[in-house]
Amino acid sequence: MQLPIQSQSRLYAEPWEATATPLDLREIARTADETGFAYLASCDHVAIPRRLADGMGTTWYDPVATLAHLAAVTENVRLMSHVAVVGLRHPLVTAKQYATLDHLSGGRLILGVGAGHVQEEFEVLGVDFERRGALLDESIDALKAALGAEEYPEHHGAFFDFGGLGQRPRPAQPRVPVWVGGSSPAAVRRAATRADGWLPQGDPRDKLPARIARLRRLREEAGNEEPITVGAITEVLYVGEPSWPVGRRTLHGKPDALAESLRAYAAMGVDQIQVRFRSRTRTELTDQMRAFAADVAPHLT
Repeated sequence: MQLPIQSQSRLYAEPWEATATPLDLREIARTADETGFAYLASCDHVAIPRRLADGMGTTWYDPVATLAHLAAVTENVRLMSHVAVVGLRHPLVTAKQYATLDHLSGGRLILGVGAGHVQEEFEVLGVDFERRGALLDESIDALKAALGAEEYPEHHGAFFDFGGLGQRPRPAQPRVPVWVGGSSPAAVRRAATRADGWLPQGDPRDKLPARIARLRRLREEAGNEEPITVGAITEVLYVGEPSWPVGRRTLHGKPDALAESLRAYAAMGVDQIQVRFRSRTRTELTDQMRAFAADVAPHLT
């Protein structure tokens, strides 16, 4: 699930999140850990320009700090950046942060990456927004080297050139999984040829089968025989019948009906479903998480 509180876009944040505390965030993480959720995800934005603030808001927690904080109060749930705009930073800076996170969490990191879409963020950091796709491609290659087993990683490319520089601690995982977010043709190609997983962004259900087929075809054409994990668009859920308006895009009802609806993803080749729960309070959210884990999730496998 995508964590609430850490990103408060007005497009999806619940009113209670505006006054939520770090304690609320920790309780949500503990609940996810105790009930068997696969991962918790945190977004990445450096700064939001005024022209976008009405929709996006300006509350965006730093993903490394957030996930490291939650690593200390959880044991099993994986920790994902969904997604890190890695082109904004030198790969050795990104590798230092996320290798430390993986080390401290006992190997629970999934590095989700994306190209980014806020031009002003790139400009203020002196990064060419128009070349962000090519920059992301090389960043992935550089990060695979920098997050690998070698204490002195090497990468020699058009944007980044490094070698002979040691970094410890190394990640706890022999190989940190890199997942690519996005549903543009370039993002699907990037996931197919460079990544361990794909995170679609906003795809309606009827579009997913064709995109997954293209993903697998591009991977085969690239000669990559390693399996790739396919995520899914976020489903907005409420387990049961809410006593308040949740909107037509919220999937709600009896657990068996919810499970039947979500099982349709398996036939498309989807491996994981990301969920966001509607709630009026943090307590209602954690109650929803427990209800989902106990009554819906057992019917999904």
